[in-house]
Amino acid sequence: MRAASSLVQVTGSNLTYVYIVLAISLAALGVAAALRAQVLAKADGTDKMREIAQAVQEGAAAYLARQFRTLAVFVGIVFVLLFALPGTTEIKVGRSIFFLVGAGFSAFVGYQGMWLAVRANVRVAEAARQKSSEGAVQIAFRTGGVVGMLTVGLGLVGASIVVAIYRENAPSVLEGFGFGAAMLAMFMRVGGGIFTKAADVGADLVGKVEKSIPEDDPRNAATIADNVGDNVGDCAGMAADLFESYAVTLVAALILGKAGFGDSGLIYPLIVPAIGTITAVLGIFLTRMRSTDKSAMQSINRSFFMTAIISAVLTGLATFTYLPAKFSMLTGLSQDAIAAAGDHNPRVLAFGAVLIGIALAAAIQLLTGFFTEVGKRPVRDVAGSSVTGSATVILAGISVGFESAVYSGLLIAAGVFGAYLLGHGSLILSLFAIALAGTGLLTTVGVIVAMDTFGPISDNAQGIAEMSGDVKGDGAKILTSLDAVGNTTKAITKGIAIATAVLAATALFGAFTDAIKEAVTEAGKTATDLALQFQGVLDVADPRNLVGLVIGASVVFMFSGLAINAVSRAAGAVVFEVREQFQKFPGIMTGKVRPQYGRVVDICTRDSLRELATPGLLAVMAPIAVGFGLGVGALGAYLAGAIGTGTLMAVFLANSGGAWDNAKKMVEDGNHGGKGSEAHAATVIGDTVGDPFKDTAGPAINPLIKVMNLVGLLITPAIVSFALDGKTSIAKTISILAVLVITYSLIRSRRKSTAIA
Repeated sequence: MRAASSLVQVTGSNLTYVYIVLAISLAALGVAAALRAQVLAKADGTDKMREIAQAVQEGAAAYLARQFRTLAVFVGIVFVLLFALPGTTEIKVGRSIFFLVGAGFSAFVGYQGMWLAVRANVRVAEAARQKSSEGAVQIAFRTGGVVGMLTVGLGLVGASIVVAIYRENAPSVLEGFGFGAAMLAMFMRVGGGIFTKAADVGADLVGKVEKSIPEDDPRNAATIADNVGDNVGDCAGMAADLFESYAVTLVAALILGKAGFGDSGLIYPLIVPAIGTITAVLGIFLTRMRSTDKSAMQSINRSFFMTAIISAVLTGLATFTYLPAKFSMLTGLSQDAIAAAGDHNPRVLAFGAVLIGIALAAAIQLLTGFFTEVGKRPVRDVAGSSVTGSATVILAGISVGFESAVYSGLLIAAGVFGAYLLGHGSLILSLFAIALAGTGLLTTVGVIVAMDTFGPISDNAQGIAEMSGDVKGDGAKILTSLDAVGNTTKAITKGIAIATAVLAATALFGAFTDAIKEAVTEAGKTATDLALQFQGVLDVADPRNLVGLVIGASVVFMFSGLAINAVSRAAGAVVFEVREQFQKFPGIMTGKVRPQYGRVVDICTRDSLRELATPGLLAVMAPIAVGFGLGVGALGAYLAGAIGTGTLMAVFLANSGGAWDNAKKMVEDGNHGGKGSEAHAATVIGDTVGDPFKDTAGPAINPLIKVMNLVGLLITPAIVSFALDGKTSIAKTISILAVLVITYSLIRSRRKSTAIA
């Protein structure tokens, strides 16, 4: 694959296309600025509403500032370590610099998503107060549109600049860009997820269950922290997550495109998301409530499917205009690669793969909506189980998660295999088709990000309305409806995010095998040596590889357990704090004493940042330990185990949590006894269990998979080089050191778990 790199050139018209893509990406940033101005121009509510919103803004900004200071240490260490990896000086410098760029862009998207969301929430509440359902939906969705435009704009800016500067060497440099984005996103997902769910769980357990007060009652000391958490977790974390999905998918597509399509393979994967940028703008402005719409979900679904159709049509036109009808007409391919491709049409392969990605996004949208939307059978069943207690609610939600994971897993697998078949037996082309399916799926990412941000903004708007007491009657009903819709949109986007992770990781897996071949070739070995050294390298009949597979699956379980346990510990501290405030200050319940909101914010901030290190070190060190200790075959099996298990685990956690959350909404709407009933208490417990499922562990698996695949891709040349040079002792030492780091981190984490407050 990369062995043919000398043939590939980015010159002439191809370079012009790169600059056109760069211009489109900069235009997307301009649209983001315009939408931002539109949102900020809206009325921001009453004095009381602004006061509450200000508290949320200050808490979110303070948390992210502390988080970025903590993460700067990790980023600095990795920046230096990347220089130790094989490659020319130019590649090493570029990879490390663009690692910083990717991390910086991911952090910027996350921060800007949070910054605007904490200002849009009060404006959505004000629109509801004015009884404008259409206005509330428009503000919330266009705020998400700003984040969506930043995601696609900065993703394409980074990729197109790298291609313009490094030309045929761009894929190697982009590995650093994708790794930086993925690592920051994983940390922001984990840290933000712990913060938001610690506050949410603590608030629910004391407020709703023990004191029987509403969810966002100002008498609950955890309410401000809960609203802060929605933004640092669901806005900042998810924005960074989807940005890294965008970046890593582009990385995989460009690495494989260079091998499969030659010169065009470094351009076409940029053209497809550039089209998605244009359609995202249309989707954001097309999202409008109609008088016939039963809920905002109908208008959001309508705009999503319209943009998907438009993306498909425009991509088809671009594909048949840019790509030739025969592989022999592609430049930058060796004669062997052309012969391997046969008489197949590159246009059909490329367009077919993109269509699979778009169709996969639409199918996941429908499937996830079915399992998590209010009024659908699964959520009705979970809500109905509440009449027999919290245990049956939990069992019903778990069963929904398990069932939906199977269907989602099979759907994603069908998409991967369908793209694979387009390669007609050529592994290179098949893997490139899978990567293109990922870019096709991400043509809708602008609308997807808008959908996701819609959720926490709606949740926050309802919280501000309830805490202020200034939004009542029809206005309160509008916000309740939007909050339920937001739960569904968040679940949908998590499903799509994990699909992108699988497509990107599978494509990167192909790049991983290519890295093995390249390392052997650069070591001066012949094709015969390659066959003798690495024949059956991924054969699971080899005990080492089977062990690697099991370890890869185990890491996903360990990572999920660490995240959920962290929420449990932090939530315990919040429960103790809120209880103590109610006991020490009886006037809180009568409204005469103001709770000490800042203490809960500090607890959540402290605990979430304290917990960042262990899951992060596990994600980075585990592939190093397996790869250097057991070899590239075991590392490949490790990555396969992580991809398979991570897919099912992420969907299970996300959809169980979404079903529990909306089941609670159904009971609160008056079903099965309504608020204050035993059924309501049971669904609150279910929602409490589901919170770390859907908003902490589940979403963090998405960047986890890609971080581990990128680490595997980066270290593979060194592993192979050590093996061929007989430096096994050095490799074993590196593996042992990685194991010791993981062990120390886990022991330290378990010791911390004994201290609740």
